[in-house]
Amino acid sequence: MRLFVSEGAPGSLPVLAAAGRAQGRAELLISTVGPEECVVPFLTRPKVPVLQLDSGNYLFSTSAICRYFFLLSGWEQDDLTNQWLEWEATELQPALSAALYYLVVQGKKGEDVLGPVRRALTHIDHSLSRRSCPFLAGETESLADIVLWGALYPLLQDPSYLPEELGALHSWFQTLSSQEPCQRAAETVLKQQGVLALRPYLQKQPQPSSLEGRLVSNEPEEEELATLSEEEIAVAVAAWEKGLESLPPLRPQQNPVLPVAGERNVLITSALPYVNNIPHLGNIIGCVLSADVFARYSRLRQWNTLYLCGTDEYGTATETKAMEEGLTPQEICDKYHVIHADIYRWFNISFDFFGRTTTPQQTKITQDIFQRLLARGFVLQDTVEQLRCEHCARFLADRFVEGVCPFCGYEEARGDQCDKCGKLINAIELKKPQCKVCRSCPVVKSSQHLFLDLPKLAARVEEWLEKTLPGSDWTANARFIIRSWLRDGLKPRCITRDLKWGTPVPLEGFEDKVFYVWFDATIGYLSITANYTDQWEKWWKNPEQVNLYQFMAKDNVPFHGIVFPSSALGAEDNYTLVSHLIATEYLNYEDGKFSKSRGVGVFGDMAQDTGIPADIWRFYLLYIRPEGQDSAFSWTDMLFKNNSELLNNLGNFINRAGMFVSKFFGGFVPEMVLTSDDQRLLTHITLELQHYHQLLEKVRIRDALRSILTISRHGNQYIQVNEPWKRIKGGEADRQRAGTVTGLAVNIAALLSVMLQPYMPTVGATIQAQLQLPPPACSILPTNFLCTLPAGHQIGTVSPLFQKLENDQIESLKQRFSGGQLEESLALKAKASPKTAAGLTTAGPQQIQALTEEVTKQGNIVRELKAQKADKNQIAAEVAKLLDLKKQLALAEGKPLETSKGKKKK
Repeated sequence: MRLFVSEGAPGSLPVLAAAGRAQGRAELLISTVGPEECVVPFLTRPKVPVLQLDSGNYLFSTSAICRYFFLLSGWEQDDLTNQWLEWEATELQPALSAALYYLVVQGKKGEDVLGPVRRALTHIDHSLSRRSCPFLAGETESLADIVLWGALYPLLQDPSYLPEELGALHSWFQTLSSQEPCQRAAETVLKQQGVLALRPYLQKQPQPSSLEGRLVSNEPEEEELATLSEEEIAVAVAAWEKGLESLPPLRPQQNPVLPVAGERNVLITSALPYVNNIPHLGNIIGCVLSADVFARYSRLRQWNTLYLCGTDEYGTATETKAMEEGLTPQEICDKYHVIHADIYRWFNISFDFFGRTTTPQQTKITQDIFQRLLARGFVLQDTVEQLRCEHCARFLADRFVEGVCPFCGYEEARGDQCDKCGKLINAIELKKPQCKVCRSCPVVKSSQHLFLDLPKLAARVEEWLEKTLPGSDWTANARFIIRSWLRDGLKPRCITRDLKWGTPVPLEGFEDKVFYVWFDATIGYLSITANYTDQWEKWWKNPEQVNLYQFMAKDNVPFHGIVFPSSALGAEDNYTLVSHLIATEYLNYEDGKFSKSRGVGVFGDMAQDTGIPADIWRFYLLYIRPEGQDSAFSWTDMLFKNNSELLNNLGNFINRAGMFVSKFFGGFVPEMVLTSDDQRLLTHITLELQHYHQLLEKVRIRDALRSILTISRHGNQYIQVNEPWKRIKGGEADRQRAGTVTGLAVNIAALLSVMLQPYMPTVGATIQAQLQLPPPACSILPTNFLCTLPAGHQIGTVSPLFQKLENDQIESLKQRFSGGQLEESLALKAKASPKTAAGLTTAGPQQIQALTEEVTKQGNIVRELKAQKADKNQIAAEVAKLLDLKKQLALAEGKPLETSKGKKKK
């Protein structure tokens, strides 16, 4: 036999590793050829690797060559290996090809590379974890292991692309990589160049554009049922039979909730929303809703849990909003704090306490941390050149300056950070700066300020991170952002501002200044806890006993992962620091962004006016939660998910299970005599429940929701196959079978009601009321599927859980939140209101200002595209947006709409 391989050809890796296994079984000559050399005479294009058999036949599929070598070594084929090979070809390879192309050809890094393969890597990790075996198909290495290792090695040999949280995958990969045949294969193919050795090969491949649409899809992957061992079945059946008696006692309620020695004490925070911003759906899923799911799950696990949040109320944003509305800053805070609280109450967010930062406790704790930092030499003084708006007669806070990013050229960069490239900016570095309030050009003036000496604290932060990150559940984007900051070197960070509305600086010469909101906003978590209980230090100065989970969008990561930990470490007061930093990517709206001023997107105060229940909003937002990459809210997709997953899958199963008990058995759960098929179903559900636990323990909220829907699909299929509505009409054996199927199905429904609680608390409680689930079973989620509704248990009245969303209803809502409703409302006002001198009505100054900003931004976009000589269709689309905005502004200002006359034909 003769094996042809090529340096830099990824398929050569697994075949060389497999060839090492067959060594001595047959005579094999290995030839290294150039990538352009035609080895197979009847193929029109070069192809490697190739195995030429002694018979003269050729094998030129990587998996086929590997299979041949394994068969030579005496390996026996099995179905599980075949399933893995099919998955590798259809699921892993497309994603991996994209990741390698982005990395090697396009030079992308971080999440841009890891994003396409993250789901595939997680799938391998979960499969290894669930089976508790060192290899993919069992206790010994198989063909599947070598094929998948060879495919993954070019990427995963760089540790930064092997997520630390995927422990089983990490162990599997290291085991294989340490074997001599695999090491020799890697040396032959990659020649110590690493993944760059693949560049010539990858440059000849087409750009993976077709994959991009698939990767951003919100559709779940379907998983085949795992093969079950007799031991797994026996354990699952034994747990089922113990029923309610195996539940632990309910832990007593505390008020206030305080850490308990020897228990798992979980402190949960979600990023404090700015008080003067109405949160949109992206804000809600990124912070409070994600944290709420984990808080509810923690309580179901009987962990000692405290969940806190509140409004962030200090800063220029509040002062400006107060000016716009003719109120004092405190009145603005009081008004909008209530609006926030009402929104989160409607979304059923289960805060233990929802506070605010404008409190005496905030001042006391912030000033104490500052004084400790000052005394230890971690505060610097320096003169700062700042932008001052002469028109507004004030120094401009960073977020009220906008201009062109000096690093990437983004035209809407803020004065503190660019949202596009993520780099921190000093406001005076911005090109073409503008005051966001009046759009005038500010001037540079000097002012004395205080700085946190981050370079002096860097070693402490790095030491803390080295201890914290391994084994923690920090999300990949959070790890990447923090590493980038540290790699680029920490710089002193200004912690004061020339404002009146904020926490006063307790230092002579700085009486006219306040602390910068991003120094003291994160301290708000501590002061909010202090407003909840005067024993707040038991949570916040107790790192040995408290697990702190912090939820946020990725733009908040530097402040929670670097700035606050630096302050806390420098204060040397034994503060509790974040154990698990959970950051989402961004949620977009349809094919654009949320915009309150343009009326685009659904904001928290609008969702309740749609007629769609809060639990449906929760479900869909969690279904599309941007965990590994940006995702988008879509009305059409929301309709589809509601009608398919909720109405036809989940709701249909739970309703049928309950109705069968009511209709066929008088409302009493029938006797259950489990067959081997029933026991297998029971075991599959137990494994899926355990997978749900594994995912939520790792805060993989979106993926864990799939486990609920998977169990429901199992239940629907079980009912459909066994047809209890037919069997109930048959003989005694058939009626008994109908009883078993009905009893098992209604117990699955009971389990789903508890699994649903973190996601859809009202729906979960409704199911429990309909089934009259015993109270202990409502408050504890075990790790095994238990019989919580034994034979003879009487259920209540069963009714449908969900309503169908209609196309007309959704199209109306889509139109309403697309921006068109703003023009419509202005036009209606024009008809109903007194006329101006021009015969038209005007909108308020705030709305006119917002629209003026949008017109300016869009005009800049159009000018830039024209300067770049961009595609005509792209320019035309942006011009259309600009004209639409100008039309809205004209209506708002009470001006008559201009009629486009167009060009005269010659």
